[in-house]
Amino acid sequence: MASVNKVIIVGNLGADPETRYLPSGDAVTSIRVATTDRYKDKATGEMREATEWHSISFFAKLAEIAGQYLRKGSQVYVEGSLRTRKYTDKNGVEKFATDIRADSMQMLGSRQGMGGPSEDGGASGGGYAPRQSAPARPAAAPASRPAPAAKPAASNFDDMDDDIPF
Repeated sequence: MASVNKVIIVGNLGADPETRYLPSGDAVTSIRVATTDRYKDKATGEMREATEWHSISFFAKLAEIAGQYLRKGSQVYVEGSLRTRKYTDKNGVEKFATDIRADSMQMLGSRQGMGGPSEDGGASGGGYAPRQSAPARPAAAPASRPAPAAKPAASNFDDMDDDIPF
């Protein structure tokens, strides 16, 4: 019988990535990602939150990209598989840890300037610009964006006929 070991995580980094290099020269980047579930407590009727922390490891080129562009607070989509490892702590007790080995990653959100021009006028390469640059971007955006960005959210569906490729 076939089996599947696949994990999909969408969450926010709790700290900056940590990158190290193996003796072979390959990069390894580790991150911790928080996912939060919101639910209504049946007893009190109040909204509750439960946060889960996930350890994720990137390898090779993906590790270099994650280490370069991800920062604390970044929202990220990660696909990978679960890996359980056994280790001995400093007291000599054997323990197990389950981590996610990432196969692919997508940076999400624009809170930190992802995908836009940086303050020096160059492209950010799809990464995150520093948080300080976020307030400066909206002032420059109208000059570089076409007028449709100013349309109201509810648009006329008849305008969309020209955009359909079939």
